[in-house]
Amino acid sequence: MSWIRLIRPHEATGKLAELYAAAVRRAGKVFQIVQTMSPAPHALESSMGLYRALMFGPSELSRAEREFLAVITSRANRCHY
Repeated sequence: MSWIRLIRPHEATGKLAELYAAAVRRAGKVFQIVQTMSPAPHALESSMGLYRALMFGPSELSRAEREFLAVITSRANRCHY
């Protein structure tokens, strides 16, 4: 079975600690989907930028419609986060 060593919030330093702090400010905690990218903080930062652009950037879709599509996609992929 494959696994990724997650860097937990209390272990994070440098850029990763900054990204985790932003996650806590945004969501109240650091979700495991975010921790999954912890070995590569640059990838996590890019991923969060893409997420913000898709969910909050200009679009013909409302915020609710975007969230709805994200939930449906996660459900179809059997993601439980």
